[in-house]
Amino acid sequence: MAQQTDYVDFKEVKSVLFFNQMKVDSTVFNSYEIKFDILKETDSVYLDAVDMKFMNVALNEASISYKNDGKKLIIYNEFEASRSYKLNFLFFAAPKKAMYFVGWEDSSTSSGQVWTQGQGKYTSHWMPSIDDMNDKIEFDLSFAAPKGYQVISNGKMVSKRETPLYNLWEYDMQKPMSSYLVALAIGKFDKKVEYSKSGIPLEMYYYPEDSMKFEPTYRHTKQMFDFLEDEIGVPFPWQNYKQVPVKDFLYAGMENTSATIFADSFVIDSIAFVDKNYVNVNAHELAHQWFGDLVTETSGTHHWLQEGFATYYALLAERNIFGDAYYYWRLYEYAQELLEQEKAGGNTSLLDPKSSSITFYKKGAWVLYMLRERVGNNAFKKAVKNYLEKYQYKNVETDNFISEVEKASGLDLSEFVEVWLEDEKYLYEDCINTLKKNSKDISELLELDQEFMLSSHSLDYSFNRYWEQATSYEIKSHLFSKDAISLVHDSIIRKALNSKDIKIRQAVAQNLYKIPLELKIEYESLLDDKSYITIEVALFNLWKNFPQERQKYFDKTKNIQGFSNKNIRMLWLALNIISPDFEDKKIREYYQELTNYTSPEYGFEVRQNAFQYLNQIQACGEVCKGNLEQATKHHNWRFSKFAKELLKSKQ
Repeated sequence: MAQQTDYVDFKEVKSVLFFNQMKVDSTVFNSYEIKFDILKETDSVYLDAVDMKFMNVALNEASISYKNDGKKLIIYNEFEASRSYKLNFLFFAAPKKAMYFVGWEDSSTSSGQVWTQGQGKYTSHWMPSIDDMNDKIEFDLSFAAPKGYQVISNGKMVSKRETPLYNLWEYDMQKPMSSYLVALAIGKFDKKVEYSKSGIPLEMYYYPEDSMKFEPTYRHTKQMFDFLEDEIGVPFPWQNYKQVPVKDFLYAGMENTSATIFADSFVIDSIAFVDKNYVNVNAHELAHQWFGDLVTETSGTHHWLQEGFATYYALLAERNIFGDAYYYWRLYEYAQELLEQEKAGGNTSLLDPKSSSITFYKKGAWVLYMLRERVGNNAFKKAVKNYLEKYQYKNVETDNFISEVEKASGLDLSEFVEVWLEDEKYLYEDCINTLKKNSKDISELLELDQEFMLSSHSLDYSFNRYWEQATSYEIKSHLFSKDAISLVHDSIIRKALNSKDIKIRQAVAQNLYKIPLELKIEYESLLDDKSYITIEVALFNLWKNFPQERQKYFDKTKNIQGFSNKNIRMLWLALNIISPDFEDKKIREYYQELTNYTSPEYGFEVRQNAFQYLNQIQACGEVCKGNLEQATKHHNWRFSKFAKELLKSKQ
């Protein structure tokens, strides 16, 4: 069956989108112009447009016959091959998907946002477009938005015109892209701009109240950008690069062309950076600007060309920052995840469009790692460069990439493709053996594990030897895993608690549930660590193990909020509520605060945390239940699903 892309090539969209002056709750009448070429004679063309209304539809300035079936705008005409056309109209849309209006529940609020998510949801819910990612179009968009709000979209902002009621923001793209990558974010933002070594403006947005969190949030951004341009060997393909955090985003981040949108839970302080930072997501979405945006898969069969590449190049960028030990340890972790998937019977071919995220992302990254090992560094980099340059602004399949690697290396890769891409098996041993060859740390870990299992010495002797010989914190932390820590002698645990490595100490905090009295003082020192995960776990374990000391632990942690989801504050409140030795008045205050966190005023991560604690302590009252009912209708499907399941359990 012929696809529209076989006979129509949409070239350029110019559209102006208007938003209400105060409460931004829908788009209103918008102007739209699209230019296209007819490749083969046809009697109709269409645009995807969900639940929209149209006025003044004109083809080449003349009224034209059209049909609106609720999903498509279909234009009827005797279209001639090798001719260019221009379609104009006004449209109205009140999107239920793909464009989200967040934080406008209170009519007096000034912190509302509008943001979009096209991948998997389709831009056609808020703007006529082509849902088929194989048709690449140049989008030049303008937005009329209330004064006081920042508007961020694809491309370069070429003008900002002010009127008494609103500002008109005009953005220009110079190159074509798939319509699922069209993006918009409106909100109260400030920004800082740095410039890459190649002169690309790096625009980094943040909430005005989060100015002190700007540096830890965007830490290493310029270094990663410069590294990836050099490593990939192809200049950044767009006019600038923008990043903007938004409330209640659907995913960690989305690589919209030149304008990444990411979850504001990654807006962090320096303490949070230790445990939860934006670096990997930052690098991943940046890598997508080449792999996914510049070259785009033709279909889900080749999804690894986007996610596997982005995962692999993000790891390379992190290696440039954090070093080889970090890089190889992350690859080792990926290998373990893939092994667990295999044990659970979840293995699929990398070319199966129904594969899991673990397969697309982590097996995809491993395939690139092994391919580079197979063909050599120079041939691999040459092939990637040739692949991107040959297929820039086009769509690709796996064979396109493999062909470039074969040309650059002079090798026949048919066996490699069969084993690593087409076969469902995951070659765990091959991956581990390659890691052992390339990483002293991984080799050491595996040798120590082997020695530990086969040693004829006592457990204490083996644990001591393991501790003394291990050179990296990842390997030392291995001793204090959930399965091993119960066997470890207190003297080794004391050494870990007296170490200065925050991650080793964290491993003890997370897995030592029953705290020996002899280690009480050392364990209490965990409450001083610059880690919100460590403090949270240590507070709970100390509260449980030493009830007579609870007030001391509460006093020490009473002013700590933790991550943006208030992990420490909510634990503190819940523990106070269920501790029997407090006045009723205080308990009521704490209960009220914890219940308040379930309201729509807060982001879904805060709300979910509060719901979980109130459920655990069996204190989800009428207000909590009302907010839980409201949460079942939330746009974030994971949160909505959580709320529905929790509500069902209460019935």
